[in-house]
Amino acid sequence: MSGDSCLPQHHTQSDCTSPTPPLACPKTKTCSYRGAVGLGNKYVRLNVGGNLFYTTLQVLTRQNSMLKAMFSGKKEVFTDKEGWILIDRNGKHFGSILCYLRDGTVALPKGRQAVQELLAEAKYYLIQGLVELCQNTLQGNKEQPLCVIPVVTSSKEEERLIQSSSKPVVKLVYNRSNNKYSYTSNSDDNLLKNIELFDRLSLSFNGRVLFIKDVIGDEICCWSFYGQGRKLAEVCCTSIVYATEKKQTKVEFPEARIYEETLNTLLFLAVGSRLQPLSLPRKQHGLSTFHSVWTQYRKHPTR
Repeated sequence: MSGDSCLPQHHTQSDCTSPTPPLACPKTKTCSYRGAVGLGNKYVRLNVGGNLFYTTLQVLTRQNSMLKAMFSGKKEVFTDKEGWILIDRNGKHFGSILCYLRDGTVALPKGRQAVQELLAEAKYYLIQGLVELCQNTLQGNKEQPLCVIPVVTSSKEEERLIQSSSKPVVKLVYNRSNNKYSYTSNSDDNLLKNIELFDRLSLSFNGRVLFIKDVIGDEICCWSFYGQGRKLAEVCCTSIVYATEKKQTKVEFPEARIYEETLNTLLFLAVGSRLQPLSLPRKQHGLSTFHSVWTQYRKHPTR
């Protein structure tokens, strides 16, 4: 290894502690090859990607791995003049590598990405037991989607979903290309608001209601509400307005009406076919009020 590069200096680390942030870069040291078994000291000083660790030859050679080959004399290693053995890998998870070599097990880091990073290091060092531990964890903890929204592509598919659903259905049709005329200035913003509201409602109530998106329907923006296979209500958000010389399409965002009909759909779920329409105060609407009214109803359904 040439002496052109320099490695950041760190505080030394024990087996299971995480590396500290790098300090100032020291003067360049010329590196040379020599066998690890000739180190003469049972303690080994490792510089892994700029992170410093102390450990023992016994730990490094305990399991069949690339580290055992390195530190049993089968391979040569890089050292600098201060005796630090250089390993050209990211040292972020090397503490976990040492813990596994010492104890035969290790608490895996939190988060799927961190486990994947540790898996890559375990594969590099040929530590088969740790590879299997990471793979089993990743397979057992596959991230589940918060909400799955079917997007219908045909009227038959839509009818099948609505008729076969045991839950009430809320469907949003949005198809901006259906327009024959130009849009009013606020139409695009209102269309986006309708889509965002649909997404918020679906995240909050996907366990109770089946939410469907329809991107091929005849309407530009329209909400439909179903219970027991039949349509309960519809909120159309588009209209034709007459400008000075030409017609224009206007998309509106009737937020309170959408909340009201969605809540009525939830009440339909609670009382079955005895649908009891409910009107929300026009000046007090929003997801928090919506949750509050629904919670009160569930506590006192006979009111």
